[in-house]
Amino acid sequence: MRVLLTGGAGFIGQHVLRVLLSRDHEVRVLDSLRKDVHSDAQWTAPADVELCVGDVRDASAIDRALSGVEAVLHLAAKVGLGVAVGDMPDYASSNDAGTAELLAGMARGGVQRLTLASSMVVYGEGIGYCAQHGAVTPGPRIETALAAGEFESPCPACRRPLAATLVGENTPLDPRNAYATSKVAQEFYASNWSRVTGGSVAALRYHNVYGPGMPRDTPYAGVAAICTSAVRLGEAPKVFEDGGQRRDFVHVRDVALATVLACEKHTSGIRTFNVGSGTPRTVGEMAGALANALNGPSPVVTGTYRLGDVRHITADSSRLREELAWTPGVSFEDGMTELASLS
Repeated sequence: MRVLLTGGAGFIGQHVLRVLLSRDHEVRVLDSLRKDVHSDAQWTAPADVELCVGDVRDASAIDRALSGVEAVLHLAAKVGLGVAVGDMPDYASSNDAGTAELLAGMARGGVQRLTLASSMVVYGEGIGYCAQHGAVTPGPRIETALAAGEFESPCPACRRPLAATLVGENTPLDPRNAYATSKVAQEFYASNWSRVTGGSVAALRYHNVYGPGMPRDTPYAGVAAICTSAVRLGEAPKVFEDGGQRRDFVHVRDVALATVLACEKHTSGIRTFNVGSGTPRTVGEMAGALANALNGPSPVVTGTYRLGDVRHITADSSRLREELAWTPGVSFEDGMTELASLS
């Protein structure tokens, strides 16, 4: 199949590209190679891949890249937490307007299949469980409570701490920072496009992705990258809050395979898929595993916090397993060992 991969020079994009080529797809990459997004702006495509250097916000670049294409895998985005109000215009422009331009181009060119890289951040705090009130949506965390070391999200009815639960794809969307809001917008734009054109959309809500090529020492690096970088410098990794934040760490090769399977198998309608390992871990456990694998100092729990962070968000990925026959192939232990072995 002839496919366009946007953001193919990025961390996840390069792994998706490898899977596409291994499965004999003909790939064209569209990437802006923006320095604030890529640590290596000199990236070159493999010999059998056409690279179009351009921005998804540029309609003429979109039209050139879409020529002769049968399906699109849209990974191009500005990523990160996006806690500052000043970040909002760039997220809205890069992610929202960029996706809208891409979809408009697909409509012009008659391209009917879209695989969209979304994120678990669309869920905000997800769903918590209260012993008295059952499943509830956690309210916003209050800075005075965080400053007092009260990190668990409270029940909005009785203010008791909530137990964490897995989120399914039908969990209400609740974006709590600029990046999250832009990912929700991308999903809605894609749904609008699908309903008008009859095209198919598979939106993959990636959880905490890690692995080879993961960016380090940037404002948008994931928690695994930050911890790894600290330990390699001989420093104890610093863990926010009390280290009890639950996440689903999923290896980038597993994410790449899920993305390509969605492109190949989902051909009608709109469907969202959580992409997670299915085994929640705390941030403290992840930092400890990396420190141990690197023979470095143990993590330090700082008690500090960021208002844009959520407390717990972990996935129920059963839909992806059942409908696309996907299973994660890299265990947490093997993934942490591999991450520690990388230069």
